[in-house]
Amino acid sequence: MLAAAFPEAPIYTAFYDEQKTGDWFVGRTIHRSWLSGMPGIRSHFRWYAPFYPNAFERFDFSGYDAVLSSTSAWAKGVRVPPGCVHLCYLHSVSRFLFDYDAYVGGLGVGFLARPLVAALTRWDLRAAQRPTEILANSATTAQRALKYYGRTIEVLHPPVDTDRFAQRRDPGEAFLVVARMLPYKRIDLAIDAARIAGSPLRIVGDGPMRAALERRAQGAPVSFLGELGDRAIADELARARAVIVPGVEDFGLMPLEAAASGTPSIAYRAGGATESIVEGLTGTFFDRPEAKDLAATLKNFDADAFDEKKMRAHAAGFSNRAFVEKIRAHLTALVDAR
Repeated sequence: MLAAAFPEAPIYTAFYDEQKTGDWFVGRTIHRSWLSGMPGIRSHFRWYAPFYPNAFERFDFSGYDAVLSSTSAWAKGVRVPPGCVHLCYLHSVSRFLFDYDAYVGGLGVGFLARPLVAALTRWDLRAAQRPTEILANSATTAQRALKYYGRTIEVLHPPVDTDRFAQRRDPGEAFLVVARMLPYKRIDLAIDAARIAGSPLRIVGDGPMRAALERRAQGAPVSFLGELGDRAIADELARARAVIVPGVEDFGLMPLEAAASGTPSIAYRAGGATESIVEGLTGTFFDRPEAKDLAATLKNFDADAFDEKKMRAHAAGFSNRAFVEKIRAHLTALVDAR
């Protein structure tokens, strides 16, 4: 949506995979970093973590009045020329900085040893001081930015494309997880809870933890669907009994997409999910990150207690139009104040 807010602006990115982005950026000018030509960059991008700082610092923004970055790690570190303003939309404080074990754990990424992570952390702390202004996607992210970066920043919640989820609600018995298969997403918790509760669970997504999670799910009522397109995900949301968000999210866009589909959510009561879910209106929470607690919630969950129209109305408050207007206003104010 940031790119859509400025349709004439060129896009700078570490690498670009048209097979993944489809027609989102057709006709746009795309500048790729030198990393885009490295072997295996699309499937093993984490292996190149030590080189991302250099890749972003080498972009040349000479002649620009303003740069808008979108990042959870590296893009905030771009260097802009004197007189150019840099507005950063921050999705997360770099997870290797505050949550190393959850970020790396179980992935077998041996090169991300703690001395190297320490060096990346030092760079990350310097890079976070470069943007003229930072906007956070949630209060959770803003609190972390204050704690780790020493910056007080405003919150601008991300938008949800409600038009994608206008299909008729047709719920079944299965719960749904839609997530990248990374340790901090805690998909293992959802699998264990589904086994205990005897509740069917469908998992959409892929990632480095998939093989381990499939082994963990053997004998449980769990189906792995892999990566799906937007239309197929919308269909899964419409058919889900509820969406499960078992990990600590920086904001929690999935509960909003579920609400836009008229589907309630079940989330761990922490992080950004507490901002995107209204308890009793669009979902409910479990209070301890333990399988037995989530399983109890699944067993007792009553999807009929949630009003579809009210859930869709809640999601409509996070519209694309409102987000675009706010991000444009912030950038214009920065340029005018130079």
